Amino acid sequence: MSVEIHRADDRFRTRSDWLDSRHSFSFGPYYDPANVGFGLLMVHNDEVVAPGTGFDTHPHQDVEIVTWVLRGALLHQDSEGHSGIIYPGLVQRMSAGSGILHSERNDAEEPVRYVQMWVRPGEYDLTPSYQQAEVSPVGELVPIASGLPKHKATTAITINQPRAGLSVARLAPGDAIQLPQAPRAHLFVATGNVMLEDVALGPADAARVTQADGQRVIAGPQGAEVLLWEMTD
Repeated sequence: MSVEIHRADDRFRTRSDWLDSRHSFSFGPYYDPANVGFGLLMVHNDEVVAPGTGFDTHPHQDVEIVTWVLRGALLHQDSEGHSGIIYPGLVQRMSAGSGILHSERNDAEEPVRYVQMWVRPGEYDLTPSYQQAEVSPVGELVPIASGLPKHKATTAITINQPRAGLSVARLAPGDAIQLPQAPRAHLFVATGNVMLEDVALGPADAARVTQADGQRVIAGPQGAEVLLWEMTD
């Protein structure tokens, strides 16, 4: 088992008058050949978008995109006719497949903070699709977007990748969870502080764990919200 810690302030960062985005992996103009992803996870962006702004219509192809809002609301529209507002407690998946256009905008009066994650698909050139669902991940890890066979009956939405799954937990102070047994696990502290065994992780810190096997994660005195990608590849 090995653990790589990646601190919030060490990430690539895109800043403008409307966007503040921290990239866990190489993204856009930021490229590090030693940091192009972790297993099947290609993109893990922690983004804050100002009111009345956002990403205008742009294309994607052959990628599974999962969006999880932490604060505020995000308006999604795409070329397949899907439209919806994503807010805390609602998970969204867009399978780009053979090609799709979409936009993401903040039409509210407060900034929106969300985490957007891209995973390599299990099959390519499929018909684009969209799914969203409300979830309540309180006190334990809850699968919210997964293609793992073990999550088939419990995940809120499915992704086109049978070797990866995302779970979320909102933890009260002192609550504990355990990392699943998996070849790769990516733990992201969305809010609050936790201890991963004897390692302290703060807001927007992450741990890349190889050969995870039951390591304990304990929430600090303010509680925490954590996102966990479990991957068999």
